[in-house]
Order: sequence, then C-alpha cells, then structure tokens
Amino acid sequence: MDRNGVSGPIGVVGLGTIGQRWAATFAHHGYAVSCYDPDPARWEAFQAILPDLSADLEKLAPATAARGAIRFSSDLGEAMAGVGFVQESGPERLELKQELLAAIERHVGEAVVIASSSSALLVSEMQAKCARPERIVLAHPFNPVHLMPLVEIVGGRDTAPEVVERTRAFYEALGKKPAVLRKEVTGHLALRLMGAMWREAIFLVESGVASAEDVDRAFCYGPGPKWTLQGSFISNHLNAEGIESFLTKYGKTYQDIWDDLGDATLDAPTIDRVSGEVRTAIGPRTDSELRDARDAGLVELLRVMTQRAAL
Repeated sequence: MDRNGVSGPIGVVGLGTIGQRWAATFAHHGYAVSCYDPDPARWEAFQAILPDLSADLEKLAPATAARGAIRFSSDLGEAMAGVGFVQESGPERLELKQELLAAIERHVGEAVVIASSSSALLVSEMQAKCARPERIVLAHPFNPVHLMPLVEIVGGRDTAPEVVERTRAFYEALGKKPAVLRKEVTGHLALRLMGAMWREAIFLVESGVASAEDVDRAFCYGPGPKWTLQGSFISNHLNAEGIESFLTKYGKTYQDIWDDLGDATLDAPTIDRVSGEVRTAIGPRTDSELRDARDAGLVELLRVMTQRAAL
C-alpha cells in the first residue's frame, strides 16, 4: 500500500519511551508497524502500555482507518525487511547513532527515508557513516510523542531537500504539526526556546525572586494560554495595533528586561534548591497521578487547539 508517499510498513528502531509512542501513533493511523529493539523486554513493556496509548490516541483523534498491525523482532534485518519509512529512536550517543543509521541502511530500500528522533545531535554528524546520507533526516518529536503534535524537521549537510519535504508531508498527513528548520542548530527549536525560558526560571528561583510554584503559575496563567493558541509572535501582534506597533511601543521594555536577564549554573546548591522547591510544589501527589492528569488535560487542550489555534 502506498500512502502519503510511503510504501510498506513503518519501521521503528528502538522501543524505549519515544519509540513505543511512535509505534502506537503509526498503528493508530492505519500503518503496519515493524519494530526492532535488541532487548525483547522492551516489546513486552510496550504490549503492556499499548492499550492505554491507543485509548489516548482515540480520544484525541478517532481513527479513520483500521488500526495497523504491529510486529517485533530483535533482529534488525528481519524487522526492517520491506519497510517504507524508518523512525529511528535509539540512545542519544553519536557513535551509536552513526553505526545504527548505517546498519539500518543496509536493510532497507534505496529510496526509504530514515528519520531520527534525536533531541540534540546534528544530522550532519549522524549521517557521516551512511552510504546514502541524502535520505537521513531529523524528525524530532515532543513528549509525550503520541499526543504532542510538534515534529521538528531538519536535514544535514548531505540531506536532499526533497527528503525534507517528503518527511514534512508525511508527518503532516498524520495530523502532526511539523516545524522545518532552515539550518541545523544545537537543540533544534523547541528545546532552545524552553532552555532560554527555563534558565531565567531557575535564576528567579535561585536568586529568591519567587518560588518554583509561583514561577510556573506565572507562565501557566500569563503567557501560557495565549502562546499555546497563537505562539509568541502572533500573540504580541494582537497586544498592540500590529507587530510593528508592539515592537515600537514595548521594544525598550523588552530590551531592558533582556539586559537584566540572569544566568543560571546547575551547580549542586542550585540543584538542591530548585529540587526542593519543585518537591514542595508537587506535595503529596505521585508522579503517576501527575502524568495521568497531564495526559488527560493534553487531550482536552489539544482538541481545543485543533479548532482554535492560529498556526
């Protein structure tokens, strides 16, 4: 079957937290999925959580096709036989990624795109040992993968531009929200934005300006809802008579803030202070309770975003 330019099952390499949720997502959208992991216990763990992942996906976007079959092998060649697209989600170590991507290449057709879920490594470095580096591309998801729409896509030095476009179209057809980078940068897009915000958040806690709970509350109930629906640029466009007016009126204010932003070093005292503040904010709630509440809330929030988001 040829769907969205993909002929054959989707190959999922690595069945950790990311790979498991990719596999559930592909199957939910009707693709056959062929999984590989050197540890068969990962397959057993995946089978245990698959009903819950599938239930989440069904609540978010009811299936329009029969759920695809999912198979597994701890032999890479067997798992990759006949696949039409590969989602690689192995450990985040450059040498391992280089060897793994080169090994995947030996077991798939010449036209098969190999997309890596890497969160920080550069494609140009990962594709260095590949025979066909032009079909290696980054497709970095956001956690939890089966619910969050973002997929960051970027090619490396040797990636063919048409591969980037094919990859974008593939994820968009899955209902994801791809963001294509025009060039490689450490951490891609979202992690850099988060990193900038979180550095200041840690500084504000470490310097005694506010508690971790109040810093989170300020974001959740301040820019958070508007930025969720419209992003920072469009949101600020609406905060004045257009973006030009906003930048003119409030440019000095933001420049003063930027000039005063703090720095944060994750040394032992800072880690102890921030960890203690976070534990206080969490209180008696368990991680399982927090995770279940997050995922249930994400389903409802993403439903609204589907109807109302500007992007």
